[in-house]
Amino acid sequence: MKWIIITLFSILVVLIMFFGLGPVLLADGSEQERIITLAIVLLLFVAISISIKILLKKFK
Repeated sequence: MKWIIITLFSILVVLIMFFGLGPVLLADGSEQERIITLAIVLLLFVAISISIKILLKKFK
């Protein structure tokens, strides 16, 4: 069960990196839009990190 959780979260992180950081780096919008997008992406990474930590402790 543990490897399924790690695999799912790894796929989720890769998707967020691709669809989240791509627009931050390559967007032609204003600097404010990039910073807002970056903040949201960072919050998602924090939420995912906390979630996987809690789930892995639960299934330990």
